[in-house]
Amino acid sequence: MKPVNNHGIKRVVRATGFSIKGLKAAWLHEAAFRQESVLAFIMLPIALLLPLPTVERLLLMITVLIVLIVELLNSAIEAVVDRVGDEIHPLSGRAKDIASAAVFFSLVLCGLTWVSILWPLLF
Repeated sequence: MKPVNNHGIKRVVRATGFSIKGLKAAWLHEAAFRQESVLAFIMLPIALLLPLPTVERLLLMITVLIVLIVELLNSAIEAVVDRVGDEIHPLSGRAKDIASAAVFFSLVLCGLTWVSILWPLLF
């Protein structure tokens, strides 16, 4: 049921609370999100400290954040599929596999971006 009078700043405050609740749930229940978050807390400061042009620095940071975003969406899809039923169904498996593939591609994108930008600095 939708809350009444949910507009303006009140809506923004409520939405922020829901977002924080979602981040807490992902942290508590999703090992992959915890692992990727720890890596993000390491990689983001590195991206800020490297002597790089602003665009390259932003690319490094954006790709790390994309991994976290896609992992959150993957976790949400998995939770919904698990909520719908415990029985094994091809469509449930397909949904989970496709979401997992999205995480994989975000990790590949992040890795390729970091390697292509850092390679000239290292060698």
